[in-house]
Amino acid sequence: MRLAVAQIVSSSDPSANVELIRDYATQAKAAGAELVVFPEAAMRAFGGSLTDIAEPLEGPWAEKVRGIARELDIALVAGMFTPAKDGRVRNTLLVTGPGIDTSYDKVHLFDAFGFTESTTVDAGESPVTFELNGTVFGLATCYDVRFPALFTANARAGAQVNIVCASWGAGEGKAEQWDLLVRARALDSTTFVVACDQGDPETIGAGPADAAPTGIGHSAVISPSGSTLAALGGKPELAVVDIDPSWVDEVRTTLPVLANARQF
Repeated sequence: MRLAVAQIVSSSDPSANVELIRDYATQAKAAGAELVVFPEAAMRAFGGSLTDIAEPLEGPWAEKVRGIARELDIALVAGMFTPAKDGRVRNTLLVTGPGIDTSYDKVHLFDAFGFTESTTVDAGESPVTFELNGTVFGLATCYDVRFPALFTANARAGAQVNIVCASWGAGEGKAEQWDLLVRARALDSTTFVVACDQGDPETIGAGPADAAPTGIGHSAVISPSGSTLAALGGKPELAVVDIDPSWVDEVRTTLPVLANARQF
């Protein structure tokens, strides 16, 4: 399967971000990709209000993204915000494309490093997987990458690939942690990990907004044996990678950590 990682830098304008999605999805399709992964907060960058732009999955923003997927005959994963209880929102991944229409709400909220996502975001409750052309994918968002159980749960549900969409906050040691975590989650779950972060806004002349998590780049595709198949820098960029799901079976035969795991 050929897939693409679209490391974009979202703005505060959801309409402009749709056009960014269209541009990168068009490039991915031209390169032969069947799936293109966009980061968390593709709808709007963190740093501004989320409640005023949050829309249901049947709303106009999601419908525009679905229209792009239909027009290009490609599957898309993109981060958006949907309404939730108590005036908060859900941090949602929309998945749409040929024969696919599903979503995942971020389970682990980023109440860390002095940031409290739970004040504005309501947590999701369960893992989500989807199938595309015979390959099963699991979903995760940003802070989720620090919790191996989600990735192994996706693998036990059949996932051969785990997708992580992020808006990873900058800071001392954060880039090293991101690189370590995405490789570790591949080894934990013996899956490919497709990790798509927002690009570093400073690479396009924009600073971080109100110290909110924006992105550092470093998107990557990791094999089920933990090797790096693609790695990006900080600037906006599209990476196109071929993966062979049979590699997962080979690794699980020689390194059956899922089968060997004991429950405590």
